[in-house]
Amino acid sequence: MALLGTAACGKGPSFCNDVSALSAEQQTSRTGLGYEDTTSQPGKTCVKCSQYVAAEKVSDCGHCKVLPGPVHPNGYCRAYTAKS
Repeated sequence: MALLGTAACGKGPSFCNDVSALSAEQQTSRTGLGYEDTTSQPGKTCVKCSQYVAAEKVSDCGHCKVLPGPVHPNGYCRAYTAKS
């Protein structure tokens, strides 16, 4: 319920899995890295990853240096590398 409230208030994107603008190769890369909008790995989220590039607006999806396409701050993929 807290996640719904956060998205509704504009404090974060509701989802970041629209890959319609990506090429087939980019979509395959994204699938291969196992990206998910909500992490299944406790303590490992995109926002805590050194590869994550935050969006200018909190309500927008971020980006990744490795994973093509939009990235949710609470997402996860196998390219995760903890920030030091």
